[in-house]
Order: sequence, then structure tokens, then C-alpha cells
Amino acid sequence: MSSNRNAADTGRTTTDVGRLEVTGVHDGHPHDGQLTATVPTDDAAPSDSPAPGALPRWQDPRLPVTLRVEDLVTRLSLEEKIAQLYGVWVGGDATGEDLAPHQHEMTSEAPDWRGLISAGLGQLTRAFGTAPVDPALGARALARMQEEIVAANRFGIPAIAHEECLTGVMTWKATVYPTPLAWGATFDPELVERMAGQIGSAMRGLGVHQGLAPVLDVIRDLRWGRCEESIGEDPYLVATIGTAYVRGLESTGVVATLKHLVGYSASRAGRNHGPVSAGPRELADVLLPPFEMALRDGGARSVMHAYTEIDGVPPAADPELLTRLLRDDWGFTGTVVSDYFGISFLQRLHKVAADLGEAAALALTAGVDVELPAAHCYGSPLIDAVRAGTVPESLVDTAVTRVLRQKCELGLLDADWSAMPPALAGTGERSNGDAPGIAEGSVDLDPPASRALAREIAEESVVLLANSGTLPLRPDSRIAVVGPLADNVAGMLGCYTFPGHVGGQHPELPDGVEIPTLLAALQAELPETPIKYAPGGTVDGPAELDAEAISAAVAVAAEADVCVAVLGDRAGLFGRGTSGEGCDTGDLRLPGAQPDLLAALLGTGTPVVLVLLAGRPYALGDSVDRLAAVVQAFFPGEEGGPAVARVLSGAVCPSGRLPVGVPRTPGSQPSSYLNPVLGQKTEVSSVDPTPLFPFGHGLSYTGFSWPEVRVEDAVPVADRPVEVPTDGAVTVSVSVRNDGDRRGTEVVQLYLHDPVAQVTRPVVRLIGYARVPLDPGQTRQVDFRVHADLSSFTGRLGHRVVEPGDLELRLSASSADHRHTVPVRLTGPERRVDHRRQLVAEVTLH
Repeated sequence: MSSNRNAADTGRTTTDVGRLEVTGVHDGHPHDGQLTATVPTDDAAPSDSPAPGALPRWQDPRLPVTLRVEDLVTRLSLEEKIAQLYGVWVGGDATGEDLAPHQHEMTSEAPDWRGLISAGLGQLTRAFGTAPVDPALGARALARMQEEIVAANRFGIPAIAHEECLTGVMTWKATVYPTPLAWGATFDPELVERMAGQIGSAMRGLGVHQGLAPVLDVIRDLRWGRCEESIGEDPYLVATIGTAYVRGLESTGVVATLKHLVGYSASRAGRNHGPVSAGPRELADVLLPPFEMALRDGGARSVMHAYTEIDGVPPAADPELLTRLLRDDWGFTGTVVSDYFGISFLQRLHKVAADLGEAAALALTAGVDVELPAAHCYGSPLIDAVRAGTVPESLVDTAVTRVLRQKCELGLLDADWSAMPPALAGTGERSNGDAPGIAEGSVDLDPPASRALAREIAEESVVLLANSGTLPLRPDSRIAVVGPLADNVAGMLGCYTFPGHVGGQHPELPDGVEIPTLLAALQAELPETPIKYAPGGTVDGPAELDAEAISAAVAVAAEADVCVAVLGDRAGLFGRGTSGEGCDTGDLRLPGAQPDLLAALLGTGTPVVLVLLAGRPYALGDSVDRLAAVVQAFFPGEEGGPAVARVLSGAVCPSGRLPVGVPRTPGSQPSSYLNPVLGQKTEVSSVDPTPLFPFGHGLSYTGFSWPEVRVEDAVPVADRPVEVPTDGAVTVSVSVRNDGDRRGTEVVQLYLHDPVAQVTRPVVRLIGYARVPLDPGQTRQVDFRVHADLSSFTGRLGHRVVEPGDLELRLSASSADHRHTVPVRLTGPERRVDHRRQLVAEVTLH
């Protein structure tokens, strides 16, 4: 959470970063001010300095990382070791303003910066994402903080700087990409990997080493406010898209941090931080696979524990999760970091620790290496516990070894390491700060290539749910554009975007990047088309206050040939929005008076195209049958307005697919498509959880047919299963043809159906997918190489097994629209498998 404060009386904003002050004047050129810093220069050389010309072993890049780190750890005092296990939040607000609930209880006046860093420092927390500062000035400020840290501690060890990066670098003026739920809607891992690579390059350029992303929580209840930060309701989709993000970020040298291990999204009733009732099988088969894949195939080097508790045990205090499973079974060697204040919550919220020292002991024993965002438990309380003999120093040694190994891999222990970030190269700055100040705007974090990539992701993520033929819009139509989000950038921005997360606390500042509204984008897209606009009320205001605005919107709609109603969410934090962290909901009705507005618009008789800009799907009920079309976009970022406008105009043929099902009624949650038979519609319950639009659903402006399916290059014989050993694989191929008159993209989805198993299984579950772009009349073939491992599940004895028997592979357009079925029989003995199993279907597009 951001924690800076405005100095309203002076019109200035000051971000206090230890002894470094970044000051800007709000005169239309925010932060066009000055940097002041005091860099200590009077430190004595370390007492164990090597002979002139020689490097100590820990600083010698010719030696293996393990030997370097071992040497350094032996030189550190207890205080110096523990200093590597916590961070400092450079903009922490001692008043508690702008912090999340309970976090204000753990803020205090920052101690003297020099004294704080005299023993060293593990992490610098969110130097960019706490307050608006020009990127070039922020990079310079971060460099000078690092210079102070290096000068203050005996061994000159810099800190790891981390930042949020879920929808781009969390800093002012950086590209705002679509939210993760939109990534899931693309079904395009390669595109997400490209995005993450751009984000990582920008972070490295600023001097940031670690990114707190991606979120790999599988959505289990749509009422949960953080659905927008998640990728979808299917573990295979979350795993493949999330792993692609990790690969892209790690390819730039930035450490990816997987969030949140584990179960956060499965809380009872979708309440933030709520207890989780998931059993070991749901954990193993639904919630954990994305983390397995992102660690093994993505190479993620950090993991963040979840806030929640599972069967009474918080993950931050669970050695079975963070040590036995994560390290002993999966072989993870990176760092485990706490979610912000998560270790303190063991005492304050979970009540499993009597004091902060006991909380530190529980977390360190469980396997949490680093406390973020600041030292509350791993500072003096941990030092006292070690001195008292209640915590073995060997646990500290284990954690600090992991931290220093990561610093060594990042080059932070090299003798020639420089605090000067690459983004400032060529600006005239020198690392000693003697050169003239750098110019505001000299670092461009929103270049045309990044905007183009943001547009591409946004366009691919737009899902056409329903269409009676009204879309694309006719340019000769009279169009009414109404709704609280029609001319409001809030519909484009998720909770973890800089304008949404921090910018709202600075209404006097511009967003930092251009964010066209849908109204403006549609006017630009259809310049000759008469368009009238009415807001129709607010996102979440009461009906009685919005009544007059609804009447005005109805009048505009009644005079139009078609009405585009733009409804949805306004992201926020802890109740200050309708979606986002801490913004859970009791049911899935559209927020505020928006249902009344929609009903009134439908009553005009004018065809209504509903555009939803939201962080979760909402129940539309029977009104969907009266709508001319429905378009869903999940907080599509800075280029979301033009992307949706181009879909409405027909310039873009929609290709997005639902990463979560759309419920029919507000109270039908939770109803993941992954339910077994008794979780679906049955004759023994009067409640029908069948979604209005299922997972994987999405329409196009062209038509596709799937004329033929083959197995191992032979046309399969009906009712005769293909026999495959339990350690073997089979290739299933399907041809797809574009039968329309325009280019489009079909998304072929492969589902597994297991008719009989030793434990109940989902009726179908996704095990592969492919985007297939096709010109008019073109036919292409998709091959899925499916290993028997993809049928594995957690059996009765608690082990993951591949079970012999009959299966079905269903080639599908959604989880409910199956086009071809291939029967398969697994033969041979039951096999026990683990995290080294085949995790993905190999896809080839011809």
C-alpha cells in the first residue's frame, strides 16, 4: 500500500526515503524539482580487508557462488546476518494514513537512516510504487539510497530493490498493461511472455531487481475481490499463462516472485484473508500446479506466502508447505518472502504467536527467508530470540545464505557493482553524484512499442459473449453511449495499476500515461458517426441518487439506433472500490444502481450492446436474452478504450475466451466448471449452478468448422479406444477451417474426461489449448501430443497417480462445447508420479 502524504498547504509532495528527499512542485510539471542527498564518506575500511590488489573470496567472480556466499556468511555478525533478512519501506507513513487495515498498527517513526543501515539491508521496498515521482528522478534517488547502504555497512553490500509489476512497472508514467484476468482471456502465453519481458527490461533499467508477480491463485469464488489479479479458474490456464510471465520477467534478470503460496483464493465466501477449508486433494490438484510449473518450467526464483490459513495453519508458519514440499520435494533453492506484514499477522491476526519474537521464530522455522516490507519481527525480536537460545542461529544462517546467493547471482556482491541504473546511462550522471542533475522525462517507460504491445494484449483479451447481429456497429447508425464507465478511465484500470493504486491519492496529478476512455476511443474510431453520451449515474452509488441520471440516459438511448451501455467496476483497495484487494462482494449483482440503469435502457426498445469493464464477471440473468450483444473486458489497461472500440467497430475480430465462467444468478457462486458430477446440475438439488456463459466461451465475427480429427495420423474408429501405456503418449490432431469472409482466430481447447476413477474427478478439465489464426477459407491442423501424465490426480492414498482405464479427450470450443471426442484406454500398471511429471501438452500448429 502507498503511504505518502500530500503537503497540502505548500502544494508540494515529499517522499521521504531515509535521508534522501525527492521533492516536486505541482505546477503542471509534477516533480520538476530537486534531489538532495547526504552520502556518508567517513566509514573506515573493513577490518578484514584483503591485501592491496586482492579480492576477498566472497567478492571474487571467478569462484562458484556457493563458495563466495559461504565465505561471506562466516564474516558476518548476527546483526549483519539478520539485517539481510528484512526490508525498509522507503516511504513508510508513521501516521498510518493510506495503509491497509492493521498495517498502521505496525508503522512507527523511522529510525535514523544511517543507523538503520549500518548493519546492512536485505531489501528496499517499493521505491517507485509508493508515491508519484518522475522515473528518471526516482532511478537517481534509488541509486543514491544504494550508495548510502553500501557506504554504511562493513562489506559494502547493496540491497535488493523490489517493486510491484502486475500490470507493468508500478511507477508513474509507466505503461499500464491489462490486468491478469485479461491475460487469461487471451489464451496466449507467448504474448504474455513478451509483455513480461518488456516489464522486466524497464525494471532493470530503473535499478529494480525483484518483481512481486505473477499471482498464481486459481479463482475458486468470484466474490473474492482479487479475482482481477488472478488469471482464471482453471489451474492449467493459470499455470501456462503464469509460467510464461515468469519466463519473460526472469529472462531480463529480474527475480519473479510467485504469489500467494497457497490457498488465498479459496477462502470461505470469497472473503479476503478468510480461512480456507480446502482439503489436501484440492490443494494438490487445483491450487498447487501453477506454482509447480512456474518454478520448474519458468525458473522463478522467489515465492511469497499467502495471508490466509488452511485448516488452522497459516502458510507463513507451515514448514510442511514452505520446507518439506517447496524445498525438499520440489527442490526450490530461491527465497521465500513474506507478504507485507504477514509474519506480524501470525501474532496480530492469526493468534498463533504470543509476541513478535515468537512470530519470527515460527516463520523462520517454517522457511520464510525475508520479512517484507519492513523489520517488525526479523529485527530486534529475532536477534533477542537467537541471543536467548529460543531460535537456533543455524536457521538464520540458512536464510541469509539463500538471500546472499540471490544477491550474488544478481551481481550485487561483485567488486565492480555500480549503483547507477542502466536507464541513466548517457544522461551525464556519474555514480558519485557530482554531475548536474538529470532531466525529468529522460527515461521513457511508455514508448510506442510498449503501447502497441498493451493494445495487442487488450484486443486479444476482449470476449464477445453474445451477439444478435448488432455488432459490428454500423457507421451510419445513431449511437448512444451511456454508463458510468463510458467516459471514465476507471474502467480500464485494475487495483494494482499505478494510477489506480497510488494516483487516486494525488488527484491534482495527471495519470502519467495517456488512457483514452471508451467514449473518446469510439468517437475516434467512428468519426463520421453521430454519438451522444450520458453517464447514467455512478458505478456504485445508491439508486435514489442516480435516478435523475438514469432518466437522462434513457432519453438519449430512446433517440438512438443502438445504445452502447458501458458498465462494470471501479477498482480500489479495502472497500474503496467494487473490485480489488479487500473489495469482496456479497453477491454477483452489478454494483450500485447499474442493474436499474440496464433495465431502464432495455425498456426503451433500442437495441442495447452491453460492454462490461470489470474485475470479475457479473450475473446477467434473464436480461441477456434481451440484449443485442454482450462484450466483456477485464480492466484492459491504457489501450483498453481503443481495443474495445475496435472490436465494436469491427476493425478487430474478437478472439478472447472466458478465463472464468459467467454466472446466471447472483447467488450461484461458487461454481467452478471443475466440479465433479454432484457439483453440476443434478436432480437431487433445486439449485442449478450451470453458468450463463461457460469457461472458455467466446464468439467471433467469422465462423469456424472443425471438419476432421485424427489420432497418430489416422482417422479414429468410433467406439474403439486408442490404447496408450500409462507411461506413454498419444498425438491427437484436429483441422480447423475459417468458413467466413474475414480473418479470425479460433481457440481450440482440449479437455480430459475421466469416466471412472478411484476418487471423484471433475467432469472435464483443460489439458491443452491453441490459438489458430485463419484467413477466410483457410484450413490449418493443430496437433496435441498428450502424455499419460496429464491424466494424473491425487489418489486415495494421497499420492499422485496415473491410473489405467478409459478416458476421453474432448476437442472443444469451450468447457461446455465439445466438437470431437477421442476415446483413449490407458494400459499397464498404475504409476506414481511427482512434480517431475509432464505438465503440458505439446502443441504444433501446421
